[in-house]
Amino acid sequence: MLQAQNITYRIGSKTLLQDVSTTFEPGKLTLIIGPNGAGKSTLVKVLCKQLKPAQGTVLFENKSLSDYSDLALGQRRAVLSQNVDLAFPLNVWEVVMMGRYPHFSIKPTHKDEQACEEAMRYFEVWDMAERNYLTLSGGEKQRVQFARVMAQIWYPVPGQFRYLIMDEPLSFLDVHYQFQFMHQVKDLLRQHPDLVVVGVVHDLNLAAKFADKIVLIHHGRVLAEGSKWDVLTPANIEAAYRLTPVVMAEEEKDSLNLFFE
Repeated sequence: MLQAQNITYRIGSKTLLQDVSTTFEPGKLTLIIGPNGAGKSTLVKVLCKQLKPAQGTVLFENKSLSDYSDLALGQRRAVLSQNVDLAFPLNVWEVVMMGRYPHFSIKPTHKDEQACEEAMRYFEVWDMAERNYLTLSGGEKQRVQFARVMAQIWYPVPGQFRYLIMDEPLSFLDVHYQFQFMHQVKDLLRQHPDLVVVGVVHDLNLAAKFADKIVLIHHGRVLAEGSKWDVLTPANIEAAYRLTPVVMAEEEKDSLNLFFE
């Protein structure tokens, strides 16, 4: 389990996160939403140990995140950042194999190669294995990055959890691949309840359709969290986005859609 406890983060005199507390549970997809500048990416970076909070603690399975080495975290936690740039002409196989670096020191084992192949097949990029990564489209690169981060945590660890944290993973994807990826993540969670998956998204309807839990961030604070029924209310959306939605909801069908005029 991953927990943020009273997290405050500042840059100079500007407070980007203020007393943020929330929990990310195994077997559930938690999506973080909020307007631009709300603090979503900052929260993700604090959760990933990329930023150190001014106050508060991130708990990684009831221990402070700072108690873990980067290697120990890398063996069980994969992070997909918002911008992933490569300056060298690696082929796709080599990019995906980067996800296995925490698991070997000199040469990948058969187990590492198998993890990469299975992850690539799962995200349908196996046929690109020998292609130059730099020649791919934005959407193709993003799908390769999905395979890389999943290859990193492909194998369950007995008695422990695995973590996937993603900052705007749907960038560069067209609608078809956005939905496909979200379905793939949900399928992974159904098959592997030891997975803790956290993501930042902008599309409120995608959050409503796929999230088990939604965390709405506004002005660096948690404005609301819980199910889509608790979070995606007209009052919360108007407070955060300054828009009044038309909500089409059918609780008996677990369906909620938002429209804006």
